[in-house]
Amino acid sequence: MTAYRARLTESDIRRLIKSDAEDDRAAAAHKLCRSIDRMQMDDADRAAAQKILGVLANDAAELVRRAMAVTLKASDQMPREVARRLAADADSVALPIIASSPAFTDDDLIEIIRAGSVVRQNAVASRGRVPRDVATVLAAEGCRSAVQILASNDNADLSEAALGVVIDRFGQASEVVSAIAYRQVLPLSVTERLVALASDAVREHLVTRHAVAPETAIQFAQFTRERATVDLVDQARVSNDLPAFVAGLNARKVLNASLLLRALARGQMALFEHALAELAGTPHHRAWLMVHDAGPLGLKAIYDRAGLPPRLFQAFRAGVDTWRALQAEGGDTASDAFRQRMLERFLSQRPNASRDDLTYLMERLDRPAAPGAEAAVSAA
Repeated sequence: MTAYRARLTESDIRRLIKSDAEDDRAAAAHKLCRSIDRMQMDDADRAAAQKILGVLANDAAELVRRAMAVTLKASDQMPREVARRLAADADSVALPIIASSPAFTDDDLIEIIRAGSVVRQNAVASRGRVPRDVATVLAAEGCRSAVQILASNDNADLSEAALGVVIDRFGQASEVVSAIAYRQVLPLSVTERLVALASDAVREHLVTRHAVAPETAIQFAQFTRERATVDLVDQARVSNDLPAFVAGLNARKVLNASLLLRALARGQMALFEHALAELAGTPHHRAWLMVHDAGPLGLKAIYDRAGLPPRLFQAFRAGVDTWRALQAEGGDTASDAFRQRMLERFLSQRPNASRDDLTYLMERLDRPAAPGAEAAVSAA
């Protein structure tokens, strides 16, 4: 030991918890447990400490046992046998241990779940790490409140199958659907199921934060105004496979000049390039060269081959030139600040675009910039 040279002995137990008053014993238990948690212990110290903890766990006073549970709830000095004993105690003792103790095995936590106590299932669901096997059982057998807490816990290892089970069980519960929707990472199959179940606000979060298949994006983009819609330009940004996304749009005949002009005006050059390649039936690298490296005639050639309207070419020309100028000025072309500057400068040129497209772009311009983007835009 370092700060504590004397070994822990039975005399320590008698000295620290000899009082008949519960409050005194609880205070002594807290002090002792705090010392044990902070000690550097050798094997003899650890054996003595575990013996003391066993005695405390059997104390007749709930206040003493709670003092122990709260003080050592996240300690790796807590023996598994003692943790299991406290987990079967009154809620005031059990819940801190169940929610935090590293002493439990996966089987221990599954046993707690299957015992059926709502508050204890909630405690398991809120742990700083919920292993996959435990999360799977909780998703399938847990009560609604526990499953909602589990879904909200990004440190819970929920498999795609387990998330599907949660939707099967609680897909009509808006709180559970929202909890899943706001997870950091979602499988594509789960996102698409949630889109059909979520409220408008949650649906908008889903389709802008997580990628969905092209057919799903198109389906919701074409909903009536009373329903939340998907902005296909935003959806392209989160797509993991932009060529496939563009091909899907083209197959469904929505890869049109309006969509491409909106994308280009918002700085989505990659979407514009892949769309031209798709429409012109040419490899992306060739389309890229014609847009960026083939002189003044390259863009016109690939634009015409793509079958886009001649009357809009000058607007597209302005968009490409604006993008190049901003790129030359430096900055991250994928950032919100760049997109905002791109949109402002593009609109300042009074492009020859349709009223619907200009209205859309003006509405996008009016939306608040993402955190950190506003200062960058004003500085520019």
